Amino acid sequence: MAYIVGLTATDGCLFTGRRKINFKSEDRQLVETYLNVLGRTNRVKQARTRTGGVVYFTEFHDSKLYEWFRSVGLTPRKSLTLGAIDVPDAYLVSLARGLMDGDGSILNFVHRPTVKTYPNYRYERIWVCFHSASRPHIDFLRARLRFIAGTNGYVETARREGRHDFFKLKYGKGLRRPEQRCRRRESNPHVLRHTLLKRAPVPIRIRRRETKL
Repeated sequence: MAYIVGLTATDGCLFTGRRKINFKSEDRQLVETYLNVLGRTNRVKQARTRTGGVVYFTEFHDSKLYEWFRSVGLTPRKSLTLGAIDVPDAYLVSLARGLMDGDGSILNFVHRPTVKTYPNYRYERIWVCFHSASRPHIDFLRARLRFIAGTNGYVETARREGRHDFFKLKYGKGLRRPEQRCRRRESNPHVLRHTLLKRAPVPIRIRRRETKL
């Protein structure tokens, strides 16, 4: 259920006063997984987004589950107010995987920082990121993941004119390519990524690209 809490905290919605729960995603499989974990047979519907894309969703009434979600820290209109989530240490990784599948990202790419000067200098990087419009929630997650990740990570803030700030909790490491053997090697156990990969009923999608940053 910690995985479901993570999904609901990101892509779910608790409707005020109606005890109705909604979950939506661009990934139909994720919506189906949400229902399967809950043991529900509700329909998966689809709708058009404002940009012409397709989003899949399900919604249902469940007063008991609704109140339980609220008891662990979820609230209606939570995007800006989400804070700490009441989760035991034993289920923290499952919660984090739900948050990752909802509003997170794992990016694997080749960094070529000085193409003109050193065209053969490149190294592989991996970033694990959690996104939220609520700074208290990011601070909570950062503090709880410190032991698992073995590092504090760092928080990036996106200032958006006329809109609320947006926060990204980011963990990243670099791997040297063979042609950089003369340079100092960075340790890169990928502990957080591998831990998250094992804690959910759906495969995680890692975006890969080669880029100049």
